[in-house]
Amino acid sequence: MSAPDTIVLVHGFWVTPRSWEGWQAHYEAKGFRVLAPAYPGFEVEVEALNADPTPVAEVTLPQIVDHLAGVIGALDSPPVLIGHSAGGAVTQLLLDRGLGAVGVALNSAPTEGVRVLPLSQLRSTWTAFKNPANRHRAVPLTEEQWHYAFTNTFDAEESRRLYERYAIPAPGNIIWSGVLANLMPGPQDAHVDYGNAARPPLLFVSGSEDHIMPPSVQRSNAKHYRGGTVTEVIEYEGYPHLLPASPGWERIADEVLEWALAHAAPARVTGAQ
Repeated sequence: MSAPDTIVLVHGFWVTPRSWEGWQAHYEAKGFRVLAPAYPGFEVEVEALNADPTPVAEVTLPQIVDHLAGVIGALDSPPVLIGHSAGGAVTQLLLDRGLGAVGVALNSAPTEGVRVLPLSQLRSTWTAFKNPANRHRAVPLTEEQWHYAFTNTFDAEESRRLYERYAIPAPGNIIWSGVLANLMPGPQDAHVDYGNAARPPLLFVSGSEDHIMPPSVQRSNAKHYRGGTVTEVIEYEGYPHLLPASPGWERIADEVLEWALAHAAPARVTGAQ
């Protein structure tokens, strides 16, 4: 038996795998194999997606989850899954399928059934909901909206730099579907079995200053889980939504990895008896 030696980083909306550049290099320097797969159609650079956001508008949540499930399923042993924002919700969906040895959800978007809706979250995402036609569009953030939703603890210059380096539009269809899921009968795309006793351990990480996915969302999401599986929540003071790029992220990266390795189901070494 052995601990996981691979980490899969799952990006969220309004960004691409580029948002994990610091964490990927940090974990690779520790000797881990680190994958940061893009959503289907997002394999190009930020600049290309801003120039032509068609892949953003067309992608669906089932496509994202199936694609990442394929990446994880091709590995020799279950990895550590770390997802940010919408990637945190995707991480929960993957864990519910039995994929991964352990999961960490940073400033996670909620899965189906979590009805907490803080005013700061509504303000952060209002650009997607103010026009019903956005259900079929790629929805960008202005620099001002980005600062409020992602980088409210940064000064204007650094917020602008991160906006130019990371920001892309988000898939309006998935954002709308996430809200409508709690109004529709039957399981929807973001449904998980909260009583799944076989689900790998899961850690929710919140930034106290996060506007778009405040700590109350993480706490509510975690409380939905039952059935004896390990589900914990930790909050870091002073951190915004773009926690993976915030000063001091290295400490958080180390601490969540330490938690993950301590709680991961050991992976069986190929050929072991």
